[in-house]
Amino acid sequence: MKRKVSDIRESLILIGAIIMFVGLGSAILIYQTAGNDSDSVLGYEIIGGAAYPISPEDSRTYRRDLELYGGKAAVVTDDFSRWFVGLWHGKSLAFIVAGISIFMSFVFFFAANRLPCRLKSDVHSENNRE
Repeated sequence: MKRKVSDIRESLILIGAIIMFVGLGSAILIYQTAGNDSDSVLGYEIIGGAAYPISPEDSRTYRRDLELYGGKAAVVTDDFSRWFVGLWHGKSLAFIVAGISIFMSFVFFFAANRLPCRLKSDVHSENNRE
């Protein structure tokens, strides 16, 4: 038995809405529960009355040694690697989850809007008497 196009369209819209609400709800929950990542802190630097943590990877000795042994490419690769790993922790993870859920829900909404209005077997006109 074939399903009607309207049933498929409604199903796709429902799936898109569920993905949107669950994804954005999860992103809000992740954002609210995310804490500060202060695992490996050497010390704190006070600038303008605010304290900023200093990690070992931010020290000049680490960067100088990294450039000495691996060159400029190692420094750039290390920066990129730490940036990419940082995307999957804390508040930035909430933005990633929100972005992915919005993208996926719009994919389902787009697919639902691209379905044909009616199937050829559903259309009965006066000219087509079979």
